[in-house]
Amino acid sequence: MPLTGKALRLARLSRAGDGRYLFIPLDHSVSDGPIVSAAGFPELVTDIAEGGADAVVVHKGRARLIPPAVLTETGLVVHLSASTSAGPDVDAKVLVGDVEECVRLGADAVSVHVNIGSDTEAGQLSDLGTVAAACDRWGMPLIAMVYPRGPRVNDPTRPELVAHAASIAADLGVDIVKTVLAAPPERMAEVVESSPLPIVVAGGGGTKGSLEAFATSALSAGCAGLAVGRRVFTSPSPKHVVQNLAAIVHGRGLASRSVSSSSSPELAGAL
Repeated sequence: MPLTGKALRLARLSRAGDGRYLFIPLDHSVSDGPIVSAAGFPELVTDIAEGGADAVVVHKGRARLIPPAVLTETGLVVHLSASTSAGPDVDAKVLVGDVEECVRLGADAVSVHVNIGSDTEAGQLSDLGTVAAACDRWGMPLIAMVYPRGPRVNDPTRPELVAHAASIAADLGVDIVKTVLAAPPERMAEVVESSPLPIVVAGGGGTKGSLEAFATSALSAGCAGLAVGRRVFTSPSPKHVVQNLAAIVHGRGLASRSVSSSSSPELAGAL
């Protein structure tokens, strides 16, 4: 890739320089409410950065509350989609920001959420296309969170559906796609093989088993990384969880930052 603004920003999203990613989404405060106290937010993002995360994902207003020193090595992804758990359709997503705002904030990337199979799928696809065009104009990397989710989706982990989600992201101009881990996990390799984009797997509270096993399965299938939010910020020790995940994602690249799983019981435990 030639040296462009987008290339420079994409390079910042993998702090080990290995093309692998550990993103920590903290955008849940719009959908579900506060994830931490106002006073605790700077400490949370500092722990995430010191643990070795490649980037944090927040909404535009929350980005202004991140201590600048946190972002010297950790990338900033501004999320442009929103809905709330109190709304009539939790699968409906609307745009609440634009790429130009994110350029002014110093973002390294923006992200957009699309639920394939939702009642508002058409509008979400249209929004993704609009943001992709703006990202192209501004040299801004685009991460699409594309999930099979809605009244017509019985099994969102079916490999064919997950592959379809990744394919949509590629066709509409996305740079990195975040989606669910296919089931059984070994079939995620088929999804990765079908996608021209790096795939980052969501590791939220709905995933089963230990977080360490989940992360290892995703990376073994060829995924480019992980996006783990809830199981980081609800942990008694977010920094330790991030350290362990960074060691799995980047291997020796950030091994010195890791701690053993025995000293991080929240990583080896259940949901």
